[in-house]
Amino acid sequence: MAKVLYITAHPHDEAASFSMAAGKAFIDTYKEVNTNDEIVHIDLYKENIPQIDVDVFSGWGKLQSGKGFDELSVDEKAKVGRLGELSDQFVSADKYVFVTPLWNFSFPPVMKAYLDSVSVAGKSFKYTAEGPVGLLTDKKALHIQARGGIYSEGPAAAMEMGHRYLTVLMQFFGVPSLEGLFIEGHAAMPDKAQEIKENGIARAKDLAHTF
Repeated sequence: MAKVLYITAHPHDEAASFSMAAGKAFIDTYKEVNTNDEIVHIDLYKENIPQIDVDVFSGWGKLQSGKGFDELSVDEKAKVGRLGELSDQFVSADKYVFVTPLWNFSFPPVMKAYLDSVSVAGKSFKYTAEGPVGLLTDKKALHIQARGGIYSEGPAAAMEMGHRYLTVLMQFFGVPSLEGLFIEGHAAMPDKAQEIKENGIARAKDLAHTF
């Protein structure tokens, strides 16, 4: 049995979002194929994802200086504790499915906040004399991303930084496999939008059988 984190970063549901429509098709099919796996949906627009702010830095500093968790302020406890919960949940999973749109060449800021929360030395990676080493070497990941324009090739390819960021971070964590499922061009070619959406959903269902 595998534990799968289904991590979505979109304020809309599958009726309005191409990425969420493909994501739902994928996860529904995955559940049918892998009936014994545990699926945990993390809706980043509904979860408490603390920003790394002055309370977090001060709380971490106190813990590193030898103070106990009970010695933190109320705000420090709430934020540092929540970040710990998120990072523990992340490293305990076997597979990650990230669902995002491409916004301003990247993903929504709530996804960056979440990725910051799981980028923790000693959990997702460690420092060594030879440099940082990823600790999540037995995981696999998938990124489902909708793009209104064409970013898989052509002049805009170099401007896509959402999937590229996830690729770098998963490599940093030691995750050996990050697949990408991209639904693109529906804003640039509105007359083909429905066809593009249906094609993305079909590919998502197919991928669910092998992920």
